[in-house]
Amino acid sequence: MTKFQPHSESSSEAPPAPRRTQGQEFWRLFKKNRLALAGLAIFLIFFIIAVAGLSVTSGTRPYFDPALVRLPEKLRPPLSRPNLEVLIPGEMPPLGMYVFGTDDLGRDVFSRMLQGAWVSLTVGFVAVGIAVFVGILLGGIAGYYGQTSITINHIFLFCLMLGGASAFAFGSLFPGVILLIAAIAFLYRSARSGKPAKPSLALAWLQKGATSVDTLIMRFVDIMLCFPSFFLILTVVALLPASIYNIMIVIGLTSWMGTTRFVRAEFLSLREQDFVTAAKALGVGDRRIIFRHMIPNAVAPVLVSATIGIAGAILTEAGLSFLGFGVPPPYATWGNILSDGKRFIFDAPWLTFIPGFAILIVVLSFNLFGEGLRDILNPKLRERY
Repeated sequence: MTKFQPHSESSSEAPPAPRRTQGQEFWRLFKKNRLALAGLAIFLIFFIIAVAGLSVTSGTRPYFDPALVRLPEKLRPPLSRPNLEVLIPGEMPPLGMYVFGTDDLGRDVFSRMLQGAWVSLTVGFVAVGIAVFVGILLGGIAGYYGQTSITINHIFLFCLMLGGASAFAFGSLFPGVILLIAAIAFLYRSARSGKPAKPSLALAWLQKGATSVDTLIMRFVDIMLCFPSFFLILTVVALLPASIYNIMIVIGLTSWMGTTRFVRAEFLSLREQDFVTAAKALGVGDRRIIFRHMIPNAVAPVLVSATIGIAGAILTEAGLSFLGFGVPPPYATWGNILSDGKRFIFDAPWLTFIPGFAILIVVLSFNLFGEGLRDILNPKLRERY
C-alpha cells in the first residue's frame, strides 16, 4: 500500500527567475535603444580604425605614408588609378588606387584620414580625461566639504584660482597649471583639516560676510563659464607653441565646469545617505569615504558628460585645425584636411566632403551613445524602457 502524500503548494510554484547582474540589466536596456546601439557600433568602428591608422601611418617607413608628395598626381578623384608613367615604385599607393583621391600636393587623402582619426581620438580622450579629473576633484570638494567656512586661507585660495585662470587667458600655460594645482591641493588640505589659520587683525574685516567652500568653488565655476570657451582656447593656443599636447591640455582645462556641477550635485545627495554616516561613525577617513564610497556612486552622470564631451573635444580640435591653430604639420587631422580643401571646393569637392562627413558621423555617434547612457542611468527616464 502506498502512503498518501499531501500536495504541497510549494511544489506547484514555478522556480524563481534568475536574477540579472547589473551589467546584464544595463545591456538589456541598452539594446532597446537602437540609436544608442548604432552610436556604440560606430564608435567601436572608429576606435578600431584609429588604432589601425596609428600602426600603418607611423614609423620611418609607414605602409600608408600621409606625408608622401606626388605633385603629378594632385587633385585626383576618389577611386582613381595612379599614373604609372610618372611614379616611381616607392610612390605607388598601397591599395593600387587613391581610395579618397589626392590633395593639392598629391598626398593620399585616405592615408591622411587614417592618421587624422588617431589624432582626433587622442585629443578627445586625453582632453576629456583632464576635464573629468579636475571636475571630480573640485566637485567632490565642493559637495563634501561645502559647509566649511571661508577664512583668509580660502581668500588666498581664490586668488590662486583667479591667477591660474588669468594665466590661461594670457597664454601662460605652465604657470596656470601650477597655480591651479596649488589651489586644489590647498583647498583639499584646508577643508580636510577643519582648522584653518586665523587671520591677523589687519585682515579680520575680510571675515565679514564669510561664505562656504561650496560657494567659493561654484563662483569660480561661474567665472570660468563667463569666458567664451572656444575663443579662450583660440587665444591661448595662438600664444602657445604649436603642439598636440598643448591642444589637449588647453581643451581639458577649459571644459571641466560641467563635470564639477554634476559631481557636486551627486555629493550633496550622497553625503546625507546612511552608508556615509555609518562610515563616519566607524572612523573611516574622509579620503577613503570620498574615493572608495562616494565617487563610484557619483560616476553615472560623469560618464554621460564625458561621452558627450569627447564629441565636443573632437569638434573643438577640428575647428582649431581648420583655422590654422590646431595640431601642427606634419600631422594630418580632419580639421586641416578640411581647411586644405576649402580652396578647391568646386574643383575637388571630396577634400571637403570626406573629412566633413567623417566629423559629422563620429560626433553624432558619441552624442547618440551619450544620450543612450543618460536615458539608462537616469531612473526617471529608465521607466519608458
